[in-house]
Amino acid sequence: MARSVTAPRPASLLAHRGFRLFWAADTVSQFGTYVGNTVLPLVAATTLAATPLEMGVLGAAETAGYLLIGLPAGVWVARTRQRLLMRRTAVARALLLATVPAAWWLGVLTTVHLIVVALLAGVCAVLFDIAHQSHLPALVARGRLLEGNARLQSSQSLAQITGPGIGGTLTQLTGAAAPVLGTAGGYVLAAALLRRVREPDPLPPEEASRGSVAGQVREGLGYVARTAALRAITCCTATANLFSGVLSAVNVLFLTRTLGLSDAAVGLLLSVLGLGGVLAAATAGRLIRAVGQARAVWLVPLTTFPALLLVPLAGPGARLTPAVLGLFVTGYGTVVYNIAQVSYRQAVCPEHMLARVNATVRFVAFGALTLGTLTGGVLGELLGSRGTLWIAATGSCLAVLWVLCSPLRNLRDFERAEA
Repeated sequence: MARSVTAPRPASLLAHRGFRLFWAADTVSQFGTYVGNTVLPLVAATTLAATPLEMGVLGAAETAGYLLIGLPAGVWVARTRQRLLMRRTAVARALLLATVPAAWWLGVLTTVHLIVVALLAGVCAVLFDIAHQSHLPALVARGRLLEGNARLQSSQSLAQITGPGIGGTLTQLTGAAAPVLGTAGGYVLAAALLRRVREPDPLPPEEASRGSVAGQVREGLGYVARTAALRAITCCTATANLFSGVLSAVNVLFLTRTLGLSDAAVGLLLSVLGLGGVLAAATAGRLIRAVGQARAVWLVPLTTFPALLLVPLAGPGARLTPAVLGLFVTGYGTVVYNIAQVSYRQAVCPEHMLARVNATVRFVAFGALTLGTLTGGVLGELLGSRGTLWIAATGSCLAVLWVLCSPLRNLRDFERAEA
């Protein structure tokens, strides 16, 4: 059963005031997140002289919340007003991040402090993100989910372009305090924008409150396991995230210590990933409709993820070109893939199951990311950053086998897959 819509369908989502505010809140939050995700590793690597293992632990802490509370979080989200939960968790993240510049000014900032803040903020992010994905079908019509997700992805990709550059430049010029405070302020503004959405923040459906938390967690796991297309997509995303975590654990160290780039240059180079994502968000709807939603899920990663093999070929000067090209193409493919598979999940899941299904998928996918980041830290100690990047790029290419070897390979659209 499709989720009910609480407001009349406008001619365009741009004319939908509630969606515009929801989109603006997401945009501000994304910018704050990408600035913060660049600043904390840079501070750890350059100011606090963190080891590769410490960098891996810091990266893992950002997503460890999915392993800690990922599955029951779906039940909790389904049992509460989702926009209210998003506002509260945004404010909580702002308060947590505010402790970083306070410690910086007092001269007591440590890598352990950064790890603890990243862990607790990541727990808040779990609740925020599950509520965010689960609430969109209550705000817009089912036929507009592809458009809505494309617009949300465009904000995320634009934040990827400018956020790292802003974070790297501010860190180089001002130290940790200014960019982290900016991140905290972004979360506060996001909460304020969500408060201005006039559409009702729906009460949880009656089915969501039935049964125990453990029983409802099992139902969410069972739904994902029984749905062939969703099962293949979840395994593909988890594998890609596992090796993305390996890459992220050593990427900043590779760029700063192996290639000798400045903080600002690292931020600009990482922005290339978002540039590909912006192009993808602008073209994803047409591309997905042209090739088919099911086909896009395996064809796009098959043709774009191998570009990541160019990143470990990078060297100083002109030899940076392979890394730029690899990040751009991979960023494009990742966003198109995400738009296709997230829109599918929102469209086919029953209303009372959506939060639990989102939580299950994100538990598996981001749990893999956490494990990958820890693994990347260990591999960085043993093999060095360039050797670890080769493993990460190769594993990312293999992730597509899950969907390529599934029934999706012979389908064009998801309607036939469900049938």
